[in-house]
Order: sequence, then structure tokens, then C-alpha cells
Amino acid sequence: MLDELAEANPFDLRRIGAHPDYWYPLAWSHELKAGRTLARQFAGEPIVIYRGRDGGVFALENRCAHRQVPLHLGVVCGDQIKCHYHGWTYAPDGKCVGIPYLGKDRLPNGVRSYPAREVDGLIFVFPGEPSLAESRLPARLGSSQRKDYKTRRLNREVACHYSFMHENLFDMNHQFMHRKLMGSISARCLGRDHGENWAQVEYSFTRTAGKPSLGEQIIVDLVRKRDEGRKDFADHMRIRTDYPYQSLKVWVGRDIQPSEDPVLDVWLAYTPIDAEQRSNRTYGYLSVKKPPVPGLIHAVWPFVTWFTESIFREDKDIVEHEQLAHDAQAADWNNEVFPPLRDLRGVLARCGRPAGS
Repeated sequence: MLDELAEANPFDLRRIGAHPDYWYPLAWSHELKAGRTLARQFAGEPIVIYRGRDGGVFALENRCAHRQVPLHLGVVCGDQIKCHYHGWTYAPDGKCVGIPYLGKDRLPNGVRSYPAREVDGLIFVFPGEPSLAESRLPARLGSSQRKDYKTRRLNREVACHYSFMHENLFDMNHQFMHRKLMGSISARCLGRDHGENWAQVEYSFTRTAGKPSLGEQIIVDLVRKRDEGRKDFADHMRIRTDYPYQSLKVWVGRDIQPSEDPVLDVWLAYTPIDAEQRSNRTYGYLSVKKPPVPGLIHAVWPFVTWFTESIFREDKDIVEHEQLAHDAQAADWNNEVFPPLRDLRGVLARCGRPAGS
């Protein structure tokens, strides 16, 4: 049996790290006030992010080159940060530019700096090769900034490898797990495609038993055209991983065109926290198209929040159980048979970086 599993899993995906040559969110913009610092991690690398005098965001290795204490304990002075211990001062490029008791002619080496940018309310840091940073900056994060959508932030720490998160969203065959919230739903794969650094799968759904929850009805039915009955509509879901990000879009109605706006638009990123990458911080936006009736979406929004949080809570619980199983078995014993998932796993393996490299 173990030989068969080894043949089905020629690599252990849970030992493939998130590649550092991409932008990863480390905080929400509103969390970092002017003149303040935040301590964060990317795959075990300690990083301090701070906001300077003009509102710019900077990121440095979170240690002083002197006694190695965390720089996030220090003081922001203009666009520089001063260590809390002895007052060593660092510029945004990581150079040590001042030691109060030595002067400026005997300055030691500084600390590593990271490219840092804000996109649509998230603070991103580029932990890899800086020369690649500008060309890989995400242009926008789903529909989060559009006025014709209402958006909520998704933010939680999950005790699992980031690849479990990609697989969980990509594989809609797990709807059985959500039966108490959504009734019995059968997913039908409409097609799949993939390339070197992306994979995509499309679904339609059939309700086999039970009734939709109020949150589900709000998200889908409020924007359905009145002449579309519930029995003959054809809702359409597209899930796509564009390494290292993931998106989910849902359209309702017949004859959907690719240019049409989705009723539901979700954008997600999974930032590994610890060095072994057995935990991640999930950042994302969930955007729902506003219905024609003014103000209606705001009135029903608490039900949308309850429904989506309940779904995510069940997903979080199950992927953490997957991580525990992997830890107990010390290997990837997954017997994956769903072709779209095999496509996705190939993308994550090709684009990631083996642990320890």
C-alpha cells in the first residue's frame, strides 16, 4: 500500500514552501498608523513594517544589527526607525545611519530591507529577489474597490500548510461537509485548464435535498433577474489559482458571457507564518454585487457575514485536521483522484520552493 501511495505522490506537497519571489500581504493598511510599527513573519523570517512621516510603508528585517533585539520595539523618526535599546538608527534601505555614541564615520552594516507596497487596503512585502518585485505587483484585488459591490475583509490564522487552503477552495466536491448550512448540493465539473503557473476549474451545482440558507439566498437570489425561475437557472462558478493567489467568482443566469460581472467575487492570499510553513495567515476580500434596490444589501449584510463566516469556520476546521494527519503520518498519503486537483498540485509544486532550499 505504501508503495502505491508513493507512486501516486512522487513529491510531498506539504514540504514545498511558498516561493518568496512574489508579493505577500502582511497586514491591513488600517492596522498601521503613521509613526507606528508592526511585527510580522514570512515563513519564519521576522519582519518589521512601519509607516513613515509621509505615510509611506517600509519593511526591514526585525532585528537590530547590534544586540539582535526586535526593531518593532523602536521609535519611528520620519522615514527612519531607531532601535529601542541603544538608539541605533536605520534608513528604509536597511543601512545603519546613526549610532549616538560613535558618530557617522564608524557605522557597521545594517539589516535587510524588503520592498513594501500597499494595494487596495493591504500591505504587501516582497521577501524574494528585489529586482523581480515591480513586475509581479498585483494590480488589484478582485472587486474590493468597486462601488457597485459591497465587500468584507477575510482575515484569519489557520494552522495548516498553505497548499491545503488552495486545495480546499479548488475542490467543490466537499460540499457534503457544508450540508447543515447549505443542504445537499451536488457539484458538476464543467471543465478545467492549467498552465505553468495557473490552474482553473469551473462548476455548476444542483440541489439534491434541503433548502438554501438565508445567506446563500441573499448572495445569489437578490441579483437574479426576475424572469429567471429557480428551477431552470444555470449558476456558474469559476475557481482559479494564479500563483500564489486564488480567486472564486460566481455568475447567475443563462448564457453567461466572460465579460459579465460576477455576483460573488472572492480574492485570497495565504501568507506562511512559521519556518516549516505549517500555519498561514489568510487575507482576502469577499465582494457581493449590489442588487438594484438601494440600501437593500446593507440591510441583509449581517446574514451574508454570518453565512460566509460559518462556511469558512468549517473549512478552517477541516484543513487543520488535514495538517494534523500529515504531521502524524510524516508524509503526504493523500490519494488524489480528481483531475483538477492534480492540475493544481502540479502548479503548486512547480511554482513553490522545496523546504530548506
